[in-house]
Amino acid sequence: MTEAIGEQIAPFEQAVELLCTIPGVQRRTAEVIIAEIGVDMSVFPTDKQLASWAGMCPGNDQSAGKRRSGKTRKGSKWLDWALEEAAMAAIRTKDVYLAAQYARLRPRRGHKKALGAVKHSILIACWHMLSTGELYVDLGGDYFRKRDPERITKRLVAQLESLGHKVILEELPQAA
Repeated sequence: MTEAIGEQIAPFEQAVELLCTIPGVQRRTAEVIIAEIGVDMSVFPTDKQLASWAGMCPGNDQSAGKRRSGKTRKGSKWLDWALEEAAMAAIRTKDVYLAAQYARLRPRRGHKKALGAVKHSILIACWHMLSTGELYVDLGGDYFRKRDPERITKRLVAQLESLGHKVILEELPQAA
């Protein structure tokens, strides 16, 4: 079976190698992604349209000011399984953006929804990589901390004060 898959995927070897640069995506996962979405991204004018087609974006059901189920629509089960496998591997990788995204969302949204967000991010990265031919550029595991350090400082000070500590902040002298 592996030989038959290898023969069929041979013309798309460059795309497979490109997708393997995403944390959590191994060769078999990249082959499934290419088999399901193809390599010609002109079919999907935007990354959002690919995510919608694949069923990887949240639904929006609002009427008369009420929010009802935001369940995602059905897409390819093979693509979903491949992305879930890649996302599970990515969230266990140290110091990568996808793991940081999961860790940030899981306390508020829960495991399934945080995993869905990581799957969505992987799919969006696939669209951009196959459209431009560029390698995956990871933002790093500390991306969210670097993005707004004042916010994190305020949150940590509030946590310490809620535990009964008095906090006085001083700037560290800058090393020359």
